[in-house]
Amino acid sequence: MGKVLGFLILAVCTLICEAAIFKPISDSHRSAALDLLTPKDGSYESLEVTYKALRSFEILGTGKQPDIKAVTCKSVVDTLRSPSSASKDLFQALRVNRILKCELNNEAFAGIASRLKDNVNSAGSLLDYYYSVGSLVLIEGQASEVDVHLGGADSVFRAIKALSQSDGRWRYSSNNPESSTFAAGIALESLAGVISLASSEIDRSLISLVKNDISKLLDGVEKYDDGAYYFDEKLVDAHGYQSPLSASSAVVRGITAFAIASDEDLNLPGDKILGLARFFLGVGIPGNAEDLFYQLDALASLENNRVSIPLILSLPTAVLSLTRKDQLKVNVNTVLGSAAPSLSVKLKQIFSSGSKDASIIDQDLKFDPENAVHFLDVLPENIDAGSYIFTFEIVLQNPEDKKIYATGGRTKVPIYVTGFVKVDHAEVAVHDSDLGNVETQKSLDLAGANTISLSANHLQKLRLSFQLTSPLGNAFKPHQAFLKLRHESKVEHIFVVGNSGKKFEIILDFLGLVEKFFYLSGRYDIQLTVGDAVMENSFFQHLGSIELDLPEPPEKAARPPPQAVDASSRFGPKAEISHIFRAPEKRPPKELSLTFLALVLLPFVGFLVGLLRLQVNLKNFPKASAPATFAILFHLGIAAVLSLYLLFWLKLNLFTTLKALGFLGIFLMFVGHRTLAYLASSSAKLKSA
Repeated sequence: MGKVLGFLILAVCTLICEAAIFKPISDSHRSAALDLLTPKDGSYESLEVTYKALRSFEILGTGKQPDIKAVTCKSVVDTLRSPSSASKDLFQALRVNRILKCELNNEAFAGIASRLKDNVNSAGSLLDYYYSVGSLVLIEGQASEVDVHLGGADSVFRAIKALSQSDGRWRYSSNNPESSTFAAGIALESLAGVISLASSEIDRSLISLVKNDISKLLDGVEKYDDGAYYFDEKLVDAHGYQSPLSASSAVVRGITAFAIASDEDLNLPGDKILGLARFFLGVGIPGNAEDLFYQLDALASLENNRVSIPLILSLPTAVLSLTRKDQLKVNVNTVLGSAAPSLSVKLKQIFSSGSKDASIIDQDLKFDPENAVHFLDVLPENIDAGSYIFTFEIVLQNPEDKKIYATGGRTKVPIYVTGFVKVDHAEVAVHDSDLGNVETQKSLDLAGANTISLSANHLQKLRLSFQLTSPLGNAFKPHQAFLKLRHESKVEHIFVVGNSGKKFEIILDFLGLVEKFFYLSGRYDIQLTVGDAVMENSFFQHLGSIELDLPEPPEKAARPPPQAVDASSRFGPKAEISHIFRAPEKRPPKELSLTFLALVLLPFVGFLVGLLRLQVNLKNFPKASAPATFAILFHLGIAAVLSLYLLFWLKLNLFTTLKALGFLGIFLMFVGHRTLAYLASSSAKLKSA
């Protein structure tokens, strides 16, 4: 069509908040990880940052990653062998060593384990338990021969459990009355470590109490309208602010670790597990390395847990074209993009945007095993161009998989169905005031170019009409239908084109618009804009112009608003300014100037001759080296002042001359004072003698 818009106006579309598309981890995350996690100087700033980067690469399975093993292993070994290393530093070093596998013997691990057991027994805060117990768990995985078991595991378990609160959150220490969601996550992870390190079985009643805490913690989870669940951290203290992303990640990691260690069925609701997965995926690609780590670490915990593995239903594209006869395609994967178990996908309902009525479909999608995609050959017959909410349901084929995977019931997904909208019966006319008498009427081809030329006065009306028909022959109402009149002085007026069924029509009564038009007569360009997110042939069409003859403005009529200044003209390069200087005054002949110079110098020559005739003696000139130097400098300073006067006459300006004269004056005052002081002293000595 004539001037097709280069983009669909997607911003106008309002998504139904209960529907959203969540996509598993993809190559976009791997590309972002290389940008965010690559060290600038060949190494990371700390072992904690190093672990987060390495762990993110490990989860993503990125083959290309920075080679930092040599530098990092040196730091790891130094930290683990240092007797002054804190529990947190040991914990971070062991986490990095789990991935890099640096060269450490069992003796080193045994020494570290002994120190960590002492730290567990003397721990006074939740973080002390977290770092010490977590380090022992890491040693168990890296050096199985080293004894890391806790003899008094029950008492350690009770000490950590004593910090829990009635709402499922935890305190960082007994001295801190405030509870934290993030602390709950690391507490559950610590308890999981105590269970795995216990030399004897933990009291099952204690584990039941923790299960109850987990249930209470999940009762306080927040929910978005799109079905995503998250944990909010309300406590801000010395441990710093924890974002919903980091708090939710800590809780997910803690719950999954506790479920694996305790070997208990936690009976967690599948919709909340799936909702947490949707929250992490809904973040998209985080903008910093730390948030990327929290996102990936939580998703990895959900991918490999015995609570409930969430399955994510996603669409390769949420825009289907009726013109191209696109197929509806659906993917089902785990959060990290792994293949799903044997299942089928049903299309249950279709809601039209803005309507509560639904079409009941209940149709199975076909499965393409080669591309691992579920698809629908042809869209339902009643699907026209527009925005819809498709409701899908995942059905697991193996009954045992229902105990392992969480599908979350029905999933609502927003889908845009685009098509070519037919535009016809377009015409523009100028009427007299009663609309009965048509003075001028012209047909328009909105699919091509139009150059109509109309004229009207303030007693007449302009009428524009056209019809829009959807691909299925229904009335189509776009999000945008505007008529713009632009005066030659660049004053614009925009009008909304109303509709009745398929017909769109606007009538401009110039008699009632003279004030809005600021009584500006002259030529107005006519432009029509029709656009919609699902209209494949949205257009911005220049129709032509109309010459308006409006009455003269009354004395107190409003004036047109000042037009916006073009930024390029305001801030762009200015026109070059050409200066015209005054012509130099006419100078005297060169011979006359030289004669005048000779006359000026003649007294000076006479002065020198007079000195010779008078036989001036220089007996009082200082003979000692220092006074003689000052005397010479004094005379040279006087000569410099005379030379400055000459330069001022030849080329220097007054300001430069005064500045130089000021420095020379100070110099002369100093050396002259020293010279005169010497002469006065010599004269006094002669008189006294």
